[in-house]
Amino acid sequence: MAKKTVEDIQVAGKRVLCRVDFNVPLTEDMKVADDKRIVAAMPTIKYLLDHDAKVILCSHLGRPKGKVDMKYTLAPVAARLQELLPEVRVQFASDTVGESAQKCVADMKDGEIVLLENTRFQKEEEANDPEFSKKLANLADIFVSDAFGTVHRAHASTAGVAEYLPAVAGFLIGKELGIMGEALNNPQRPFVAILGGAKVSDKIGVIKNLLEKCDTLLIGGGMAYTFYKAMGYEIGNSLLDENSIDLAKELMADAKARGVNLMLPVDTVVAPEFNADAEYKTVPANAIPAGWMGMDIGEETRAKYAEVIKAAKTVIWNGPMGVFEFPNFAKGTSAVAEACAECEGTTIIGGGDSPPAAALPWSSWRARCCPVWPFSMINKKEV
Repeated sequence: MAKKTVEDIQVAGKRVLCRVDFNVPLTEDMKVADDKRIVAAMPTIKYLLDHDAKVILCSHLGRPKGKVDMKYTLAPVAARLQELLPEVRVQFASDTVGESAQKCVADMKDGEIVLLENTRFQKEEEANDPEFSKKLANLADIFVSDAFGTVHRAHASTAGVAEYLPAVAGFLIGKELGIMGEALNNPQRPFVAILGGAKVSDKIGVIKNLLEKCDTLLIGGGMAYTFYKAMGYEIGNSLLDENSIDLAKELMADAKARGVNLMLPVDTVVAPEFNADAEYKTVPANAIPAGWMGMDIGEETRAKYAEVIKAAKTVIWNGPMGVFEFPNFAKGTSAVAEACAECEGTTIIGGGDSPPAAALPWSSWRARCCPVWPFSMINKKEV
């Protein structure tokens, strides 16, 4: 199903609320350290300006946890926007939907920009509060979604506002969906999918969809232990999605029937407690000691997975291979990230819990990897 973009609607004279991803790093003296995400939004912003729209931009920055924290203000972003668009009037509203935002919007002329303050200064944003969504919608006539890295999140400024305004996609989302659509619907092979994260049940639709498309499915993270349990292995105190044991059996049988190589870790890093500094060791997948828990894929698995990934022509990855928040248990995730960076094919990294950019310098990814994208989209038929 085709998705409408800004080119499919009339925007002249309209107030257009555009959700962008300006979650950029700031320096200690509160200047934008890297403006790539701002530049990535420019095609949509310039199109709206060139077609005489009143452009209202909104974004989050960092994790202020629903409170005003000026370490995360978007004021430096407004200053950088003005530098990038010196001929355009850029106003910065000191709130998101309050008196400042309303005054700035009321004062706009066609071809001007208002950047609202950090949407996450409002606790209602991440809660996707309907009243907050309505207040955002009341600022505008049209909604344009162009925050590719956060479009999968059901927040007020990404999903809620679309319930109250005509909504279309910006050019960034259109470009990335085009890349993903080609990769998923007409992939170059071998096509390898990598899934991590906690629960099988959380990704059942994604797994079933991938089994219809991919040649190899690599499993890691907490969900691997549910598959182990389905195979009759003892898993100690490892994470278990108990209600999905039978489901894991069905998925393995389905993969076999389809000729898909579903690979599980052959060894795992275990620890006696969930702690960054816990003692740890590597054991075979079928030899997890009682009282210990799986924390990461083991060394042999990393090598096997890397070999498969590097030989692929299309790779999609969602979810970490272990407890990547703890350095001792991030090695599996780092190994997969390095393999993806070395892969010569199309590599798409997705989902809020996939941290490859933390494992390698961002410059290593730019040539071959799309930005983080809404992985759940592969379970939607229109993509």
